[in-house]
Amino acid sequence: MSRGIAVEARSVSGTLEQTLSSLLPLTTPEVRRHLFIPTRSPWTAYVENARGGTDATSAMRYMARTLGCRCLRVVAVPHTYRNRKGRYGAVMLSVYGPHDTEWLNHVRSLGASNDGGHWVFDQFGEPFSFEKVEQYQARRVRDRFTFEMLKEYLHHLGLSPFDENFYLPESAPAWLVEKTGLVVSRHEEFTLEQARAEVL
Repeated sequence: MSRGIAVEARSVSGTLEQTLSSLLPLTTPEVRRHLFIPTRSPWTAYVENARGGTDATSAMRYMARTLGCRCLRVVAVPHTYRNRKGRYGAVMLSVYGPHDTEWLNHVRSLGASNDGGHWVFDQFGEPFSFEKVEQYQARRVRDRFTFEMLKEYLHHLGLSPFDENFYLPESAPAWLVEKTGLVVSRHEEFTLEQARAEVL
């Protein structure tokens, strides 16, 4: 413990909904809870309790280097922004490795996202053999990397993250890592309903 702050880890059992509920309340600006969920594959899912949703970039980069493994960041946000409410859409896949590359330790990154009102497509690294690289030339930017393509790519990598049955095999517990103690001065907590109301 340092400066009144402690980190605790505990197992969480139950359905996927009950497991995810252990992240509540959602917080900003500081993330206080990190959840690691076993899957029906060698992969482990990671979710945090940030009010705006999980941004796994730093966590995945760090764990890839520290554990000497490959980590993924998956983003699938429907574009719902209308009349100054909702969320800007994004479909992204980033793969991180244990060693430095030309860009930090990114192995492969690609995504189509709405950047404040206009769609952009980005990619970095050598394409995997299963990628539909011809689609990256589509006239409409948001069609260059779609949700269906993301699901197909993940399937090739051994993941089915949008299938509820992919998680918690044989009632295996998840693990919640929680920071307790002092909070930052601007700390705020939100229920799931409050967070959803902000983006609908």
